Amino acid sequence: MAEHKHGEMNTEDQEKTFEGFVRYTIWGIVVSIGILLFLAIFNS
Repeated sequence: MAEHKHGEMNTEDQEKTFEGFVRYTIWGIVVSIGILLFLAIFNS
């Protein structure tokens, strides 16, 4: 088994995946808040 050297792993794919996850999470929160505001305003 190869020796692992700390700090030498290529993490570009993991970073891109995490950025995508954060982006879609933020968009999901914004859309949810927008829907709740719409329902609160027009459901009275």
